[in-house]
Amino acid sequence: MSILSDRWSFLIVRDALMLGIERFADFQKSLGIAPNVLTARLDHLVDAGLMTKRFYQEPGSRRRRSYHLTRAGQDLALPFAALQQWGDLHEPHPEGPSMERRSDAGAALRVALLDDTDTPVPTSELSFQPTGRMIA
Repeated sequence: MSILSDRWSFLIVRDALMLGIERFADFQKSLGIAPNVLTARLDHLVDAGLMTKRFYQEPGSRRRRSYHLTRAGQDLALPFAALQQWGDLHEPHPEGPSMERRSDAGAALRVALLDDTDTPVPTSELSFQPTGRMIA
């Protein structure tokens, strides 16, 4: 959680995951974030291993930066989808969900917990077993 603890880092990863944004200018346009703040947050996400930085150059233009989710960054799709699902249920927008979760075949998807036999477990039956390794 410390990696995504600030608003901008969270929103950058959200836009990369859900909107496919990779270019610096596109993040800036989407979020309305100051360039120096965006640079700092993207560097933070690169240092944390959630994104990698690449350079590209369009003909006749200067070299620019793009940012791509690593496997660790892509794996945040599940908690982001769970948060969105929670919001759709408990704080629904009057006009409906901001985004639908669908499989490549078009089937609606929902986030669920599965036991070791792949059987869904209702959250009412969920229990957490502390291991003594929790980080404050």
